[in-house]
Amino acid sequence: MNRVNQYLMFYMVIHACCCFFVSAHSLEKNSSSSLSAACLPHQSSILLQLKTEFTFQMPTQFDSSDTYPKMKYWNIEGGISDCCFWDGVSCDTASGYVIALDLSSSWLYGPLTSNSSLFRLPHLQKLNLAFNDFGTCTMPSEFGKLSRLTYLNLSSSVFSGSIPYEISRLTNLMVLDLSAAAHHLYVREGQLGRVITQNMTNLRELYLDGTTLSSPVPEIFGNLSSLTHLSLRSCHLLGDLPKNIFQLPNLQCIDLYNNSLTGYLPEFNVSSRIQYLSLAQDTFYGKLPDSIGNLKSLNFLDVRKSNFSGIVPPSLGNLSQLSKLDLSDNYFNGHLPYTIENLAKLTVISLSRNRFSGGLPSSLGKLTQLKELDLGYNNFSGQVPASLLGNFTQLQYLLLYNNSLSGQIPSSFGNLTQLVYFNLYNNRFIGSIPSSLGKLTQLKRYSLSSNLLDGELPISFPRSIMHIELQDNRLTGSIPSTSIANVTLLSYLDLSSNSFTGVIPSSLFGLPSLTYLRLDYNQFTGSLNISNFSNLRYFSAIGNNLSGPLLVPPMSTWYYSVSGNRLTGSIDPLFCTLIHLEYLDLSSNNLSGTFPECFGSSARSLTVLNLRSNNFHGKMPRTCGNGSQLTTLDLSHNQLQGKIPKSLTECERLDILNLGHNQMSDSFPFWLQNSSSLQILVLSHNKFYGPIWRPHNFWGFSYLKIIDLSFNDFTGSLSAQYFLNWTFMAGEKSDDGDYIGTFNAGDFIGTFRGGNYYSMTTMNKGLQMGLVKVLSIFVCIDLSNNRFHGEIPTTIGSLGALVVLNLSSNSFTGHIPSSMRNLTRLESLDISNNKLSGEIPQQLNSLTFLGYLNMSENEFVGPIPQGGQIGTFQILHFWELGIMWSSIVKMCEITLSPTPKSPNINVTSADDSIMCGFTWKVVAIGYGCGVVFGVVGGHVIISRRPYLMWVIFRVITQRRRRR
Repeated sequence: MNRVNQYLMFYMVIHACCCFFVSAHSLEKNSSSSLSAACLPHQSSILLQLKTEFTFQMPTQFDSSDTYPKMKYWNIEGGISDCCFWDGVSCDTASGYVIALDLSSSWLYGPLTSNSSLFRLPHLQKLNLAFNDFGTCTMPSEFGKLSRLTYLNLSSSVFSGSIPYEISRLTNLMVLDLSAAAHHLYVREGQLGRVITQNMTNLRELYLDGTTLSSPVPEIFGNLSSLTHLSLRSCHLLGDLPKNIFQLPNLQCIDLYNNSLTGYLPEFNVSSRIQYLSLAQDTFYGKLPDSIGNLKSLNFLDVRKSNFSGIVPPSLGNLSQLSKLDLSDNYFNGHLPYTIENLAKLTVISLSRNRFSGGLPSSLGKLTQLKELDLGYNNFSGQVPASLLGNFTQLQYLLLYNNSLSGQIPSSFGNLTQLVYFNLYNNRFIGSIPSSLGKLTQLKRYSLSSNLLDGELPISFPRSIMHIELQDNRLTGSIPSTSIANVTLLSYLDLSSNSFTGVIPSSLFGLPSLTYLRLDYNQFTGSLNISNFSNLRYFSAIGNNLSGPLLVPPMSTWYYSVSGNRLTGSIDPLFCTLIHLEYLDLSSNNLSGTFPECFGSSARSLTVLNLRSNNFHGKMPRTCGNGSQLTTLDLSHNQLQGKIPKSLTECERLDILNLGHNQMSDSFPFWLQNSSSLQILVLSHNKFYGPIWRPHNFWGFSYLKIIDLSFNDFTGSLSAQYFLNWTFMAGEKSDDGDYIGTFNAGDFIGTFRGGNYYSMTTMNKGLQMGLVKVLSIFVCIDLSNNRFHGEIPTTIGSLGALVVLNLSSNSFTGHIPSSMRNLTRLESLDISNNKLSGEIPQQLNSLTFLGYLNMSENEFVGPIPQGGQIGTFQILHFWELGIMWSSIVKMCEITLSPTPKSPNINVTSADDSIMCGFTWKVVAIGYGCGVVFGVVGGHVIISRRPYLMWVIFRVITQRRRRR
């Protein structure tokens, strides 16, 4: 009871005090108002007229709790009649004139015109219209009439057009803020000095962030002696920054972030008062001057993404007030200066993406106020000193990724009790993951991927953990089912490319928050039970030993890949109900049966469908319907039969179609020409037949980069008009060298979300090769092993982007078109096993990139072109009966010519003189030419053409007689 009385007494005292202060404040306000002049009537009418010029609309980019329509409540009738008490209005107490308007964040919407009532308030000294929406109207030049203004803030109010020169008349300005987020405002090129003039001697703060200035900083800026804050972020400034700006006596803040300014930093005075310096994302160069240590007041230094280089001067340790240091994305090198330990107030250090080397200095551990330490993408090496981690009691972010750090991960990581995120990606750490990580109760994310870690997973994880990356290590064992069940906040887990074994625990599938799970390239066994994943979006288990039936993932899934396992059974039609599914890869399993027909009508969200290397049979399903998003379809290496369904024409976004290695039988799908995006077409190793050219039904493939029709039964000839409209292969369209995607063994994987992940095999340089990370400029035509005849069209020379051309094993006749000299990017050419004749064009020597050439099994005559790329290939690349005997003889004669005896060799005996010049090289040469003539002679005799032998020996005999 006594305690209740005490509470009542305390409440009464507090209430009495509050009443006293409220009464006193009211008396003071009434007293002051009685002494000050009331708002002049015409001033009130001007403000009410101004109110009618706008509507009130809450800006979408601002929180409604921070903004409200101040003018909406201005009113004489039934409200406060004295405008000096209206929200946002301030008056001169002596005269009653309005001298200040603060209408920032007031929901003003509509244009501010040149005849606005605002400009009838000539006594205004302060005007703030920031964070409104003036509908991209031009900034009125009438602002220049408000000559008494000392403060003008028009930032983020959606003005547009050029900043009027009349602003320069406001010589009393102390603060000018015209910052804009969307570059609507600009100053005409080279005219910045007419807007901000040297007459603005009172100017203290200038903010032009986001305006388009497109000019150098005028020298007159160095004369604004009163300037304390200069902020010109993202203004498209050019050229060298005037050095005298850094010498302004009162300057405290310089923010020139994200421009194209050049030059180097000047020497800084001891008297400098600079506290904030940002030169990030500019193009400065050179070193940080030693005099930077003179900036004793500096608390913020940001020079990231510039071109600074050299060592960091030890004088940096003099900046005892520094709280944030960002030197990232430059070319600094050498060791960190030991004086960095003097920066006791530092809370953030970012030195990433430089060339620092050496060990991590243990002196960093003296920076006990650090919350963020980023040393990633450097050349730091050695072990992490245990003492370094002992004092980081406030550290929240530790980033040491992409270095050469080695040794074991210190168990003292467990002492970083405030740690939220650490990243040790791509180093050389060995040993096991320390169990002390389980003590970090604040930890939400960590990455230990791409190291040399081994052993098993820790028996416990922090309950707070949400994101774990452990891929590309040597971790073994199974996933601990008990401890993994406790991390109920886990949303991202990547264990790929390790050596994990055993079954995937059901407790992992039961985690309620898990949305991303990647288990690729391990040795997991057993079956999947992913139906419990209520929020799963991404699941990948490529290259394991999973078995059992193929299960349908949850409805939320948009990426599902289980390729390279031993899954069996058929595809459940329920896959068609996954309305969010975009990427489906079931390739390289033991799946069988037929395809569900619903893929064409229901699975409209699919962009990639890869069912390659299974045992599917039957007809190819209808895979496209109205609104199809499909970009990649791979049904290769199965047992499909029948024809290509014309429903593929509804796949308007189809980039890749691979039906190779099946048993399909159909004529050439001319209707695929209607696809405006088709880039890769593979129909190889099937039973396709008939011509691929029709005079009135073929106009080419505009975007095609790869076409493979090999090992079919295509027939007919190719018209001279055949390649006329293949505009991408002609080099008329370009992807600027971007990667088509990541190529692996097999045909292709597919495209996915803005990045392409194709994979295919092709006959390249005489070998069946899996191509990895092939550029989009990889252009290939493979028509080999068919029954084409007639001449090779001369228009093939117009395909200047071709890299691989394979026309082998057909019945092409005639000459090699001389237009092939235009295939300047060609790296592989195979025209073997045809009936081509005539001489090899000398012009082919211009194919300087040619790395593989096969012209064998044809009927060529004449010499091999010499003095260029063609002449560098071995004879066997041209081998055929009747080909270039004079070239072969010449080659052997030149090769067998005696080598001049070195004057340094002394012959000391008769045996030595007999053996002079007869070395292993000559033996090898003689053996080689003997093989040539032996094979030629045998072939001639077998083919019953002995007269050719007479020709050969006659040529040799004549040459000897001439000698």
